[in-house]
Amino acid sequence: MLRSIRLIQRVANFSRLANPHEVNPKVPDWFKSSDYMEPRFIGSEPQQVKEMLKAVEAKSLDELVDKIIPKEIRSEAAFQSPDNFPDAIPESAMVQHLQSLANKNKIYKNYIGQGFYGTHTPYVILRNVLEDPGWYTSYTPYQAEISQGRLEALLNYQTVITELTGMDVSNASLLDEATAAGEAMFLANSWFEKKKFFVDNHVFPQSIDHIKTKAYYLGIEIVVGDAKTYDFKDADQYCGVLVQSPDNLGEVHDWSDLFKHTLKDAKLLKVIGTDLLSLTINKTPKDQGANVTYGNSQRFGVPMGFGGPHAAYFAVEDEFKRKMPGRIIGISKDANGKSAYRMSLQTREQHIRREKATSNICTAQALLANMAGLYATYHGPQGLQKIANRVNCLARSFAKLAKSLGLVVKEGRIFDTVVLHNTETLQEYLHYNAQTNVRKIGQDTIFSFDETHSVQDLEDLFNHLQHYTKKKADFMSVIQKVIPYKSERAPFLQQKVFNSLHSETEMLRYINYLRQKDVSLTKSMISLGSCTMKLNPTSFMLPVSFQGFSQLHPFSPLSCTQGYQELTENVEKWLCDITQMEAVSLMPNSGAQGEYTGLLCIRKYHIMNGQKDRNICLIPISAHGTNPASAVLAGLSVVPVNVVDGYVDLNDLNKKIKENEKSLACIMITYPSTYGVYEDQTKKIIQLIHEHGGLVYMDGANMNAQVGYTSPGYLGADVCHLNLHKTFSIPHGGGGPGLGPIAVNKKLAPYLPGREHSLGSVASSLFSSASILPIPYSYFGQLGRQGAKKCTAMAMLNANYLMKSLQNDYKVLFTGQNGMCAHEFIIDIRPIKQESGITEEDIAKRLMDYGFHAPTMSFPVPGTLMIEPTESESKSELDRFIEAMKNIKLEIEKVKNGQYDKNDNPLKNAPHTQDQVINSGWNHKYSREEAAFPLPYVLQRGKVWPTVSRINNAFGDRNLICQCPSVSDYQQ
Repeated sequence: MLRSIRLIQRVANFSRLANPHEVNPKVPDWFKSSDYMEPRFIGSEPQQVKEMLKAVEAKSLDELVDKIIPKEIRSEAAFQSPDNFPDAIPESAMVQHLQSLANKNKIYKNYIGQGFYGTHTPYVILRNVLEDPGWYTSYTPYQAEISQGRLEALLNYQTVITELTGMDVSNASLLDEATAAGEAMFLANSWFEKKKFFVDNHVFPQSIDHIKTKAYYLGIEIVVGDAKTYDFKDADQYCGVLVQSPDNLGEVHDWSDLFKHTLKDAKLLKVIGTDLLSLTINKTPKDQGANVTYGNSQRFGVPMGFGGPHAAYFAVEDEFKRKMPGRIIGISKDANGKSAYRMSLQTREQHIRREKATSNICTAQALLANMAGLYATYHGPQGLQKIANRVNCLARSFAKLAKSLGLVVKEGRIFDTVVLHNTETLQEYLHYNAQTNVRKIGQDTIFSFDETHSVQDLEDLFNHLQHYTKKKADFMSVIQKVIPYKSERAPFLQQKVFNSLHSETEMLRYINYLRQKDVSLTKSMISLGSCTMKLNPTSFMLPVSFQGFSQLHPFSPLSCTQGYQELTENVEKWLCDITQMEAVSLMPNSGAQGEYTGLLCIRKYHIMNGQKDRNICLIPISAHGTNPASAVLAGLSVVPVNVVDGYVDLNDLNKKIKENEKSLACIMITYPSTYGVYEDQTKKIIQLIHEHGGLVYMDGANMNAQVGYTSPGYLGADVCHLNLHKTFSIPHGGGGPGLGPIAVNKKLAPYLPGREHSLGSVASSLFSSASILPIPYSYFGQLGRQGAKKCTAMAMLNANYLMKSLQNDYKVLFTGQNGMCAHEFIIDIRPIKQESGITEEDIAKRLMDYGFHAPTMSFPVPGTLMIEPTESESKSELDRFIEAMKNIKLEIEKVKNGQYDKNDNPLKNAPHTQDQVINSGWNHKYSREEAAFPLPYVLQRGKVWPTVSRINNAFGDRNLICQCPSVSDYQQ
């Protein structure tokens, strides 16, 4: 109750930022501010909106919505409480408000460690990557020909990981360190098919917590013990052993004896959690006998951000690469034999393999991985070693200084962390007397050093210790005796890219060289269906870099986190209001992780109610691939349900319910459906599931078509996840970060992470990617109730305007009532393929020549394109896309009637590079102008040139190369 009162107070306080005169009808309009986000966020001008309404035969947005959304789905109560949800406030006022919240967070000197460390983000990377929309507004690089820049950066990142760990193959990031540890456990279980897994008791506690959570629902026994002393005589019962170095207490281990001798012949996976910076001077996991290694790349230039987002890494020996979770970037060849980057081995992934996928990973942490890779590139191998040696010397100096004052220091080799025994009151003393935060375990105090610490910080700590112990020693004489360790490893990162970009001039040019290769929202609309590539306003993004948000450790004392407490409580309250649910958890750090967490809520509910055998999850065949993959990870068995004409087949649903009545756990549904229609039978489906003892999980991927008009709670769902990186403007970052919080009803609220009957832990920290929460916070505050609701209506208008404009040229596969779609629609390319041989891939690649990123290919129906324009696009941009698609249809007609050769035509050869067009040996049966400048606007707006032609995917998978050299070196 106290929490609820505090929430309402804080929302009310927030609403005071809105000037009451702005909504006072007595005040003339000319006195009112123009500093509001709504007209800037919605792409079309009022006159353009009128023109589009006329085209879709609606007199107003309200009439349009009435034609689209079935009456029984509408909720008049959705989003209507002014006490809970604010009116819009001006853009400048919101930025000032968020700065005041950031200032409430106390950035004390931090020595907490435990997987999160202070770091200096090079300003050339901060300004030109993290804060550059050319990097953060791009999508996952499925269309590789217009993603070569960030693909190269990710390959560089993978090279950093493989070089430092000694492993053969790295992925392009995972969500965080704890979930990476969980993925290692899952890989061990799936590879060796044994239900027992050993974890050393000095692994980070957040990793152990997540491993236990993941294992519990999969029926895997976790044994936690001291790997140094444990008797592994029963080793063959285990599918894996996971250890860490440096460990939770800072000790650096060499696990060679355990892995190469004790467990040499055991059939199990050998896993080491590691620290990237320590690996620049310490022995590699591969040299210690590991098969798999994981960790966090955060301290490579990525701010702590109260827990995230950060790019976890995961690397394996070659044998395990096809079972490795996450994206893998590799090198292939294009149609002209030129080397090119692409995502490799995609047949492992959830969107193809569904419930048989290696993981449910969809969004990872591409933007942060790029930052970490560029950090390593900027410093180079010598620079990284210098940072590592400096950190290590600070830690070892502190240990000697503490000993000189008579304190008892934990013995053992260390990298960055020192444990002082029997110092029970030291943590509190430093917090209140030195504004310094350290970690405490029992009666011991733990200090972790990082690159932000200096000799002055060391001396300040020493002076406080002198006061604490009431003893004296000579500072300088102690630290002068400390010299760097001799490196235990061979040279690394010898490739040119890591040894030639150390000046800011060169790094700036390299970053921009990469960025210019890619299509992002800075260049054109990205109409990917089910992805909601809407505007990420600059004022939403700005607070992410505020020091009060970016520099806070996730395990800081509550007294230091008042700003984040207020921010997270308001976001939770507003998400409850939008969804008409009871409670929210912000812990899941991706949409797929939100699915997983929601399903764990359902599983825990059934277990706590004595129905642990309810393990069947019904999933319509139209669902996103993460749904079945997440269900399997939650320990559920997937039963598919047929779909007919875009609607769930009620006959098949009833059949599957009856067949699995006693074991029915839940159904997963997406609303509106992935076919782009509002199903009027959804409430009936939900009622059926509830009548037979199951619960309902609603996938929030399409929440952009619900906000303000209906809600998961109103429809009767028990739990839903929300993609804050879709509906609420967090950018996609080229493949992450994302946030996937879940909202639950009253019966599931006790099972949320951190609550009375908690389902467990699903991330490294309570709020996971907390530093990007100011973005949805700004969305709610700057748009307010009416603005957010109008965004929903405009998303529907833009989609229906596109659909009506294209339906005479392309077959629209599904529509809802009155022949309308929701916020997206699907066009069927299969008839075109039958008549002309032109495929959905040909159209997707040809759109690149017109300056556009393709819509979603072959999902949810093979041989189709799914189009979602979002409310942020203007009618002018929609008209350009329509013009491009109509012109492509004319090109297809020319193939059909023989004007274009069936094999040598602009579609089959798309995309066309500048190299091809200016080559004197042009020998195609169509002109250069037709190839590169098919419509006047392409030249007028400035040509977006793909840097490679169509990439040979099969070649890349057959000849897997997943690390540097760069493309130019590879060609040589």
